[in-house]
Amino acid sequence: MAKKGNRIQVILECMEQKESGVPGMSRYITTKNKKNTPDRLERKKYNPYLKKVTVHREIK
Repeated sequence: MAKKGNRIQVILECMEQKESGVPGMSRYITTKNKKNTPDRLERKKYNPYLKKVTVHREIK
């Protein structure tokens, strides 16, 4: 049986790399509780293409 609850899987994508036009795509998959955090997630994660920590935001 499937789990019941408010946890959903979301994809985080690097915003800095998207704006700069550097080839490649830094994405991470994580989960969030949609009841507690209805707005989009924003986390600092490592980007291997830029070789530094950047802001990653949730995409739809």
